[in-house]
Amino acid sequence: MPVLNRIAALAPEMTAWRRHLHAHPELSFDCHETAAFVAARLREFGVDELHEGIAKTGIVAIIKGRAEGPVIGLRADMDALPIEELTGAEYASKTPGKMHACGHDGHTTMLLGAAKYLCETRNFAGSVALLFQPAEEDGGGGGVMVKEGVMERFDVTQIYGIHNAPNIPFGHFHTTPGPFMAAVDTAWVHVTGKGGHGAMPHDCIDPIPAMAGMIGALQTIVSRNLFALDELVVSVTQIHSGSATNIIPEEGWFCATIRSFTPKVRELAERRFHEIVNGHASAYGVSARITYERGYPPTVNDAQKVALAGEVAAEVSGEAAVEANAGREMGAEDFSYMLEARPGAYLFLGQGPSAGLHHPAYDFNDELAPVGATFFARLVERAQPLG
Repeated sequence: MPVLNRIAALAPEMTAWRRHLHAHPELSFDCHETAAFVAARLREFGVDELHEGIAKTGIVAIIKGRAEGPVIGLRADMDALPIEELTGAEYASKTPGKMHACGHDGHTTMLLGAAKYLCETRNFAGSVALLFQPAEEDGGGGGVMVKEGVMERFDVTQIYGIHNAPNIPFGHFHTTPGPFMAAVDTAWVHVTGKGGHGAMPHDCIDPIPAMAGMIGALQTIVSRNLFALDELVVSVTQIHSGSATNIIPEEGWFCATIRSFTPKVRELAERRFHEIVNGHASAYGVSARITYERGYPPTVNDAQKVALAGEVAAEVSGEAAVEANAGREMGAEDFSYMLEARPGAYLFLGQGPSAGLHHPAYDFNDELAPVGATFFARLVERAQPLG
């Protein structure tokens, strides 16, 4: 079954919504205009309940079906990124330094399209909870919504989300049961030595060789501490020190991102990170201060919900376009908090050739929105059928 006819007819309207959102990006929890736009559309559609101000600018809307039954949750993220847009599109960001470089404008549009269809048809039992969340990129808005009790307050029993995927064939769905995306932790290391003249290193305690030793040794966590069939990434992404060619600096700092899937590996990485940094600090005679922050947990799909989502995806795009055992990926996603709270599934939806996510030339493919909206709508009808 291809895109639903009613949703196909909504395509021009959905494109207009998406391009409006694209032109007016907002960051983190400050999605005030975005939330107002979404709420206005939901009121027009005739949702049964509209709850605003969740996680500051998040929204939960309820659509009731034609019979009693449980509540299924559908989620879309709304926030943009602090990137200067380079698409050159006529609907490009009107806010310098901000753009929808990850397609959350498209995700919001998909869910709005599904909402309009579901309000018109109501061909399902129970209710649908539409969760429009802020701060996926920065702040963990999904976790904040969970902490504020959305699952309990609205009796959500299962939850689903979609993310567009550049350079996966258009309309193809990828997902997998179990861990799908990684946990993400972040570490900052501040190293202090004794500065001085670059010509007199014997009078100094140079933090730069100490940091170089730490950074090199951190790579042995993966190569020498980890079981070869486990998965872990330790990437040092910034190094800062020094101010002139003839000065040995007093201090410097670096930071790293650490990605894993299991509590055991996560704990191993954190323990060895501290041991390596502190050991090198002692060896080089410097002091080191570590700030190690646990971030988003792994995104873990429920096997039964993945099976259902895969069947629905096959209805929409054909069996050949669905990879329901696509394997894991080391990116992170705060939908993970919702999957910790309720069983569900997260899927990637291919948008064809494109600049990559978080790239200043990225743009969401508007032809994809009806595909995603159809998936959401059919998922509700399949998960909670009438009769």
